[in-house]
Amino acid sequence: MSELFADDPRDTPPPEREVPRRSRALVITAVVVVLAFFGLTTFASLYTDRLWFRGAGYGSVFTTLFWTRAGLFLVFGALMAIVVGLNMWLAFRHRPSFRLPSPEQTGLDRYREAVTPIRTWLLVGVALVMGVFAGTSGAGEWRNYLLWRNGNAFGDEDPYFGRDIGFYVFDLPWLHFLVDFTMAVVVVALLAAAVVHYLYGGIRLQVSHDRLSGAAQVQVSVLLGIFVLAKGVDYYLDRFDLVTQDGELFTGMSYTDDHAVLPAKNILMGIAVICAVLFFLNVWRRTWLLPSMGLALLALSAVLLGLIWPGIVQQFQVNPSRPDKEAEYIQANIDATRAAYDVADVELEEYSASADLSTGLASLDRQTSSVPLVDPQLVRAAFEQEQQVRAYYSVADVLDVDRYSIEDEQRALVLAVRELDQSGINEGDRNWSNLHTVYTHGNGIIAAYANARPQDNSEQEQVGGTATEDAGIEWAEGDTEDELTAATGGFETRVYYGEQSPEYSIVGKAEEGDEDVELNLPTGDDDSAATTTTYDGDGDVAIGGFFNQLMYAVKYGEPNFLLAGRINENSKILYNREPRDRVRKVAPWLTVDADAYPAIVDGRILWILDGYTTTDRYPQAQRESLDTMTDDSLDAPGALRAIPTDEINYMRNAVKATVDAYSGEVTLYAWDEEDPILEAWSNAFPGTVTPNSEIPEALREHLRYPEDLFKVQRYQFARYHVTDPRDFYQGNNRWEVPEDPYTRGTLQPPYRLFVRNPGDAEETFSLTSTFVPFDKDNLAAFVSVDADATSEEYGRIRVLQLPNEQTEGPGLVANAFTSDEGVRQALLPLQSGGAKPVYGNLLTLPVENGLLYVQPVYTTRELSDASYPILQYVLTKYGNEVGVGNTLTESLGDLLGADAGSVDPGDGGDGGDGGDGGDAGEDPGGAPTGTRAERIAQLLADAEDAFAAAEAALAQGDLATYQEQVEAAEGAVAEALVLSGKAGSATGGGDDEPTEDPTEESTEESTEPSSDASG
Repeated sequence: MSELFADDPRDTPPPEREVPRRSRALVITAVVVVLAFFGLTTFASLYTDRLWFRGAGYGSVFTTLFWTRAGLFLVFGALMAIVVGLNMWLAFRHRPSFRLPSPEQTGLDRYREAVTPIRTWLLVGVALVMGVFAGTSGAGEWRNYLLWRNGNAFGDEDPYFGRDIGFYVFDLPWLHFLVDFTMAVVVVALLAAAVVHYLYGGIRLQVSHDRLSGAAQVQVSVLLGIFVLAKGVDYYLDRFDLVTQDGELFTGMSYTDDHAVLPAKNILMGIAVICAVLFFLNVWRRTWLLPSMGLALLALSAVLLGLIWPGIVQQFQVNPSRPDKEAEYIQANIDATRAAYDVADVELEEYSASADLSTGLASLDRQTSSVPLVDPQLVRAAFEQEQQVRAYYSVADVLDVDRYSIEDEQRALVLAVRELDQSGINEGDRNWSNLHTVYTHGNGIIAAYANARPQDNSEQEQVGGTATEDAGIEWAEGDTEDELTAATGGFETRVYYGEQSPEYSIVGKAEEGDEDVELNLPTGDDDSAATTTTYDGDGDVAIGGFFNQLMYAVKYGEPNFLLAGRINENSKILYNREPRDRVRKVAPWLTVDADAYPAIVDGRILWILDGYTTTDRYPQAQRESLDTMTDDSLDAPGALRAIPTDEINYMRNAVKATVDAYSGEVTLYAWDEEDPILEAWSNAFPGTVTPNSEIPEALREHLRYPEDLFKVQRYQFARYHVTDPRDFYQGNNRWEVPEDPYTRGTLQPPYRLFVRNPGDAEETFSLTSTFVPFDKDNLAAFVSVDADATSEEYGRIRVLQLPNEQTEGPGLVANAFTSDEGVRQALLPLQSGGAKPVYGNLLTLPVENGLLYVQPVYTTRELSDASYPILQYVLTKYGNEVGVGNTLTESLGDLLGADAGSVDPGDGGDGGDGGDGGDAGEDPGGAPTGTRAERIAQLLADAEDAFAAAEAALAQGDLATYQEQVEAAEGAVAEALVLSGKAGSATGGGDDEPTEDPTEESTEESTEPSSDASG
C-alpha cells in the first residue's frame, strides 16, 4: 500500500503553485476555530448529560447508551471506511501500466494531474466521510441491536412459518439492517472503485472491446457477486415480512401473498444465488455473457414474479370469491390483533337498555351520587380565577381525575397542580436572575369534588341560576380549604418538577443563615405577604465548581453561569423538569402516555405516568397509527410520545413511572412483568426497573388504567369484536368510537367515573366509553374497564352490547338536550342576560336496566375575558325522558315530570317555593297534600332525605337503619312514580288538580344532531 503514498513515476507532477502564507494561516485558523466550537459544544452536551444521569440515579443508562452507540458507530463506520478505502486502493494499485492514447484518455489527463498529488488525502477523506455516514446509521440502530442481543421468546408462533414471535420482534429488524448495510457498503465501494478505474484507464467507455482491464473486471465481478448474494439473503428475509406488511384489507399474510408472492420470493432467492455464482466465476472466465444473462433473468423475474403474477392471481383467482379465499387469513389477523392489543378476553354481554322508571328510579339518586359533574376541561378557568393568588401561577389545560378516601368514603376529585407559569410575570421583571433564581417553583394542589357534593357527600347545593362565588364547585383543597390535606396527613407543597416548570432553575444558598431568595406561595390571610424559601433537596447537578459552570454556560449559551453572584459553591441546577421528559430520558425505550397526573403519596406530590412497550412487528396483527387511535377532543395537539415509529400493532402497559414533584426522583415500576419486550429492555438496562412487588401500597391506591392504552383498545375492538371472518369481511356489524358531539372531527374521549355494571354489588372506579355502529349515530355498546389498581378485577374490560341499534347515541342525545323545550326554557333567561351555555362532558352509565345520560351545563359571560364557566344546570336522559335541574337530584326528579321544588314561585303555584316549599305541601299528619306536582316534589324531597340518612347509617355500620331508610326512600319514589303516571302499570290520579307542565308531556326526539349539538 506504500505505493499509494509514493510518487508515481508514470505520472508527470504538475508545477507547484505557491499559496500565500497569510491566506493559509487564515484558513487553518478558521478550520481550527470551527472544529473547536463543535468539539466543545459536543463535549459539553455529553458531559452535562452524564452529570444529569448520575444525579438522577440512572448513570448506567447513560453508560449503556453511550457505549452502545459509540460501539455501533465505530464498528459500522470502520467497516464502511475500510471496505471503501481498500477498494479504492486496489483500483489504484492495479491500474493499467500503459494507457493507449485516445480522446477519452487525453480528456482525463488533466483530472489525473489534479488528483494524483492529493490522492492519499482523497482516499482517506472519502473513506472517512462514508464511514461517518455509515457510523451514524449504525448508531441509530441501537434499539434493534439491544433487542436482538437481549430478546427472548414470546412463547407463541406465527401460523405460517412456525417462528416464535420473538424472531419477528427482536431478530428480524437487526438482520434486515445487516443485509441492507452490506448492500450499501458494496454499492459505495463499487462506485468508488469504478471512479478510480475510470480515472486511471481501467475502465474505458469509448472503445468497442476490452472496456474493462483484467483487474477491473475481477474487482467489479466480486463486488457485484457479493451484492447479488446479499440480495438473495434479502429475498429470504423478505419472506418473513409478509406476515407484518400492510395489505388492502388487513395487515399480514393474504391468499395472494401465500400462493403467489411467497413462491416468487423463493424463486428469486434461488436465481440471485445462481447469479452471484456466475459473477464469482467471471473472475476466471473473464466473460460478461453469463453474468449479464443471469442479472437480466433476475431483473425480469422480479418484474414477472414479483409484480405481474401476484396481480393476476389477485384479479382472477381471489377477487371473484374473496370472502372464501381470504377467510383463513382474516381469521389469523383477527386472532393476532386481539392478542396483540390484549382484547382477546374482553367480556361481551347482551344488555337490554330498557329504562323502566318504575323499577330503576327508586335507587337512581343513590346510584348516581358519584357521577362527576365537574368537567376537567371547562373548569380550568374557574380553578385559576378562584384559587390562583398570583398571575404567575397556572394549571394544566385539562385537569386530572383521581380518587381519595374522604371521611372513609372513596371520592373522585378533579385535581390540578398549582404550577409556576413564567409568562405571567411582569415584563419588566423578566431578567435572568428572576427567571432562574427567584421564580423557581409552583406550590400545592387545587382539588374539587367531581360530583359537586360537599365533604360529607350530602346533597349537591343548588346554584340557583346565577353566578356564584365558587362557580358551582365544591372545593376539597385550595386557598382556604384543606380537606385533602387532612385526608392525606399533609404533604410537601413545593413543586419544582411539573408540566409547566421553567427550562432550568438554579437553587441553593452559600450559608445556612443567608437570605432565601426563591419566591414562595403567600400564606395566611394576607395574599400580598410574599414568602421565600430555599430548595434543600438533592437536585439534579451541583454547579459549585468552575468547570461545571463553564460546561453549563456552553450548554445554554449563557455567560451568567460564570458571572452571576447568586451561583455559589452550594448551587444546584434543576433541568429536564417536565415529568414525561424525565421518564423518556431515563427510559428511552418506552412509549410514554400523554397524560401525567398528580397524586399525594406518603406526604409527597408524585407525578404518575404510564409507560408502554410497543412494536410494529407482531405477525398478522393489525397495524395502525398511534396518533390516530389516541386522538380525541381532549388530546393535546402535538403530544409527543417517544417511539421510533408512529405505527404499532402491539402494545402493553409495561411500566408505571413516578416523578417526585419536589426532588425530581424518577422510579420505574414493572407492571406487566410477563411482557417479553419489557424483559428484553430490563436485560439491556439491568437495575433500572423496580419489580411490581415493591410498589408501595399507598402508591398502588392511586394507580389506574391508562387512557392511551384504553383508547387504542377501544379503537381496535370497535372492529375486532367481530370474530367470524366472513362477517368481518362484510363489515355488517362494525362499530366505531362516536364523534364528540361538540367538537367536529374528533372522537369522544373516555371518562373516569364510578360505575356499577350489571351483576356488580358495588361501584367500581372505571374508565368508560361507548360505541356506535359504523357511520351511524345510534348506540351500539357501552364499554368500561376496571381502573382501580388495587382491585383483583383490574383491567377487566366489559362491553354491554345492545340488542338493537335503536338506542340513541351521544350525538343524538346531545341533539335531544338542545331541542328539548324544558331545557330551552331553563336556559332562556340566562341567554337573555348575556350568558352563553357551555356543555360539559356527556356521560353515559348503566343504571338498573337502562342507560342514563348525564351532562352538566355551564354558562359564561359573553364579551368578557374575565368570565369563566359556572355550573348552572344538569341535564339527564333516561329512556325517552329528559330532565333538567340545578342539581343532579333535581334533574332526576324532573324525569318524573315534577320540578323537585325548584320551580320559580311565580309559576302559578305549580311547584315548591325553592326554600321550604316542600313543608308547605304537607299536612299535619305527615302525608303530602296539595297539587299533584307539589305532592311529587315533597315525596322526592322525602326520598332524598331518606337516602342521605341511609348513606350516613351505612358509614357508621348500622345496616338495620340503612335498610330501613332505603326502603322508605324507595317507597316514596315509587309513590311519586304512581302520581306522575310513569310507573309501569300505574296512571295518574284522576282527582288531582289539572296542571300545565311541559315536562309531563312526551318529548318528540330528533333523529339527527343539530348544529348546536355539534358545538
